[in-house]
Amino acid sequence: MPSGATDIRSVADSVALDWVSVRAFLAAHGHVLETEPPPRQFAGGLANLNYLIRLDGAPAVLRRPPLGELPAGSHDMAREHRILSRLPDALAFVPRSLFLCADAAVLGAPFQIIEYRPGMVIRDTLPPGMAGRPETGILLSRQLVECLAALHAVDPVQVGLETLGRPAGFLARTVDGWAARGAAVADLINPLALSEVLDWLRRRAPTDAPPSLIHSDFKLDNMILVPETLAPVAVIDWDMGTRGDPLWDLAVMLSYWVEPDDPPRLHRVRQMPTAQPGFWRRHEVLAAYLRLSSRAVGDFTFYRVLSLFRAAVVFLQLYDRFRRSPGQNMRCAEFDTLGRELLDHAFEVIHGRAE
Repeated sequence: MPSGATDIRSVADSVALDWVSVRAFLAAHGHVLETEPPPRQFAGGLANLNYLIRLDGAPAVLRRPPLGELPAGSHDMAREHRILSRLPDALAFVPRSLFLCADAAVLGAPFQIIEYRPGMVIRDTLPPGMAGRPETGILLSRQLVECLAALHAVDPVQVGLETLGRPAGFLARTVDGWAARGAAVADLINPLALSEVLDWLRRRAPTDAPPSLIHSDFKLDNMILVPETLAPVAVIDWDMGTRGDPLWDLAVMLSYWVEPDDPPRLHRVRQMPTAQPGFWRRHEVLAAYLRLSSRAVGDFTFYRVLSLFRAAVVFLQLYDRFRRSPGQNMRCAEFDTLGRELLDHAFEVIHGRAE
């Protein structure tokens, strides 16, 4: 949901939606959607489709799942709407969902309309003027850890989310869920690495920790920032939000957190600019989070391996969607190689040969 022309695609480059149908549906619910000029799609992102619209005379964001067949339980607009209807009461950096359409007949899938918050989004590279400045890396590292710790400190009861998700057996179920998704792209995977990593994870799943509200894909490009101060304006992409082990949320963020001396396969992830000067190392992020949250962990390796396995499967799923519809997102064309490399890295971690 960033502002600025470079963050918005042209009408021609936006994935076309049936705006006539959306306008008619919203009109029946007392809202006015402006379709001239047509809404335009936000750049960035590899899955859900987000559009800058004007609703009732003000900017807003229409958000829907990606086109095509979707993995079970993914891209859940109703779940995201539930979270974004309540969590803003506790956290200023959570944008509010304004409207949910659960009727897939209107647009081909459920969609929601979310509060628009302009700002800057940093993806895999730092903007000119910030690159190479250690103070930028230090500040962004701190912002990420503090926002994540603040989320995990929210009492779900106080925001009416105490029944969200199923925290009992969360980690074991997470292993099984990602194993099932991996099986769906098994033709792309090294079977030996897959079997050994899953066996290792199933033998080592920790017992349930006290659950927190978790984001499940917390990373820098899911945070909108004030350009001048880099303070968080909004954290976005809550469609996988739930209640579960907060260390899993941290591990997912760290699966994108590349260090300067990491092997090339990790640098190919290209999700956050954390190899730049000033960014904390992964062990420093873990220590800072544990200090802020007053939590403890005996061995983080399980979380590290599971998060790498998850990342491998995500990139393979994106490649699988690309090979079924090759023209949609050319950035996914080499994600089969990246997914296999991340699974191989998880294999190396369980054997003590990588971090």
